[in-house]
Order: sequence, then C-alpha cells, then structure tokens
Amino acid sequence: MEKKVKALSHLYVTVFLSGFASFIVVPAITDVTMFALCPGTDECSLAIYLSGFQQAVIGVGTALMMPLIGNLSDQYGRKSLLTTTTNYFYAYYTLRTLTAMISEGSINCLALAYLADNISDTQRASAFGILAGISSGAFVFATLAARFLSAGSTFQVATFVSMLAVVYMRIFLEESIPDRNDGMTQPILKETEGVIQKDGNVDTRKMPVFKTIPSLKDIIRLIKSSPSFSQAAIVAFFQSLAEGGMICSIMYYLKARFHFNKNQFADLMLIAGIISTVSQLFIMPLLVSPIGDGRLLSIGLLVSCLNSILNSLAWSAWVPYAATALSILMVFTTPSLRSIVSKQVGTTEQGKAQGCISGVTSLANIIAPLIFSPLTEAPFHFPGFSILCIAITSMIAFIQSLTIGKTPSNSRDENCSNSMEV
Repeated sequence: MEKKVKALSHLYVTVFLSGFASFIVVPAITDVTMFALCPGTDECSLAIYLSGFQQAVIGVGTALMMPLIGNLSDQYGRKSLLTTTTNYFYAYYTLRTLTAMISEGSINCLALAYLADNISDTQRASAFGILAGISSGAFVFATLAARFLSAGSTFQVATFVSMLAVVYMRIFLEESIPDRNDGMTQPILKETEGVIQKDGNVDTRKMPVFKTIPSLKDIIRLIKSSPSFSQAAIVAFFQSLAEGGMICSIMYYLKARFHFNKNQFADLMLIAGIISTVSQLFIMPLLVSPIGDGRLLSIGLLVSCLNSILNSLAWSAWVPYAATALSILMVFTTPSLRSIVSKQVGTTEQGKAQGCISGVTSLANIIAPLIFSPLTEAPFHFPGFSILCIAITSMIAFIQSLTIGKTPSNSRDENCSNSMEV
C-alpha cells in the first residue's frame, strides 16, 4: 500500500508540472492572437475562425491518437507512453497544432489509466476527483503566474516546467503494466499475439507496434461492450461538444462585450480554478460514497448548463465572475464520467477504455468550433447566442446522463466478454 501511495504521489507531481506548463500560456494567448491578427480592436472574426480551425485540426489528431496511445499503454506501460507524449508538450501555433495532435489530452488519459491500475473500483471516483483537483491546482498556480508575468516570459516558463516534468517523471515514477495473468479479469477486445517466453507467459511488449493498434471495429466493440459504456460515450460527446464550444467562444465573447484583457481573463480563471481545486480535492471525495458517481455526473452537467445560460445573458462585467461560483459543482462532471467508464472494463484494458473516451471527446472538439464559431456572429442582435446554444448542448448531455443510472462494476464480470468474442 505504501508503495502504491508513493507511486501515486509521483504521478500527481508529474500531472501538476505538465498542467502548469500548459495552463500558464492560456490567459495570454487571446491577446497575443488579437494583437497579431487585428491590432487595436476588441473584435476579430479572423481570430475566432483561426482558433476554431486550429482546435478542429487538433481534434482530428487526438481523436485518432488517443485510442492508439491508450491501447499501447496497456501493452508497454503508462510511463513509457507518458515520456513520449510529454516530450511533445510545448509549442504554440506554428508547431502546436502538430504537437498537440499527440500531446493534447494524452497526459490526462494515461494518468487516469495509471490510477485505475492502482486503485480499487470503490475508490476510483474519489481518486479521479483528486487527480482533477491536482490539475485544477496546476491551473490556479499557472494562472496566478501568468497574471504577473509578461506574455513572452510565460512561454519561457512553460518550456522550462514542461522539461522539468519529463525529467521528474522519468526519475521517480514507476512503470505500471497490469498483470495479464490475473484470472479475475476478462478482456473485451480480442487478444493479440505476443512472444511466448520460457515461463509460458506472453510478453506483448516484444510485439510489433502496429499489431497493437486498435481498429475502428475494436473501438466500436468497446463502446458497445456495456450499456453504461455506450451511454457514457454519448454523454462524453455532448459534454465535450459544449466544453469545446465554450473554449472557442467565451474569451472572444467577453473581450467583445466587456473589453476583457489578459489580466481580467487571468483573474476569472484564477477564481474558477481555486473553487474547482477545493471542490475536487475536498468536497467530491465526501459526496461520492453517499451520492454515487452517476448522480454527481448529472449534477455537474446541469450546473454547467446553468453557467452557460448566465454567461449568455450577462448584462454586466461582474456576471461572469459570479457565474464562476458554479464551478464548485461543475467540476464533478469529468471525474465522475471517467470513473463510470473505468468500471466497465478489466484492469488490462483501462488504457483502451480511457483512450476511447478521449477519442470521443476529441471528435467533439473537432465539431465544436465548426458549429459554435459561426454562431458568435448571429444574424440578430444577441451577443451571447453561441453561449446559449452551448447551454442547450449541456442540457442534452444532462438528459442522457440520467439514463446511466447506477453504474455496476464490470471489471470482474467473467461473462463480460462472452458476447464480444471475435
């Protein structure tokens, strides 16, 4: 137990450092983009469409890469794949679009799989919440640093910290490859051929890489492996569609409507980050046991919808600040969803499952800017129209989440794969 706690502590530090490096440049990037494309103005259609295009291209890459990375981590270990993806972590605009196709979301995907390797079913929702809290903590410190650093310095700091994350992880984090001889688990996807060793075990790490790549058929089979997994995938799609729409719209909306700048964006993010960190680290673990991850998911989605409605109707600059208070419940969504997903597969397929859901969310991120970026310029006078449409999308996810209900654990169900045989 002590060994596992130590391993998880190193995982948390790795996630914190990599998250810090990623988040520190977020408050500055809107001003940098606006200055480069439309200097001296607070509204710029070109910036909105260019950012949306970049988000869509990155989404195409991550939708293809996340199932592959998750599957490879089941074969070769979480640490090995974390090293590969973290090395790609820093670059913006010219190189970021290409590098983010590999790194975007992979740190979180592999960290979730690593946690699932070391945490029992009953504790996963709390553990995932703590992991999300660590990420939120990185967001807080990064945003606070961005508030006082110049735009140029933030990118230099991001470079250094991302490199530090790689070095720390390589030195301290132990590898995590599930025991494939565990008779308590049954795989959902077909087993691949490996190298038979002298002791009779199969060493999949010696297989050619391309034999481990999941096909589209494998991914569809995984999504259909249980009703709860299918429902969770649908929720993940609409929730990420709303989240992606908010990412590509909210900053440009606030800049156009209330003339927000880098410092105001940082203040807004800082408030939301502090609330999210406290909620995920301390409140969510207390609520998981009595309420359950299914209900926490629904609560988070409903409050996300209310948050979008408030922002769309914002009549003063203080309204977006007040709306951030809802983050205390909104942040339940992702950890609860990931916990539900992790319970639908065995220990040898956590990477596949988390990678599959990451692929679904990336698909939503492809579509989001294509839908919501044009809506920022509605044919009638309603500045927050795109944000209201995002609220409707969140409501669809909330309604779908109600069908998941109480999610049973299938990780030890020996009959799980009987209907999935190839």
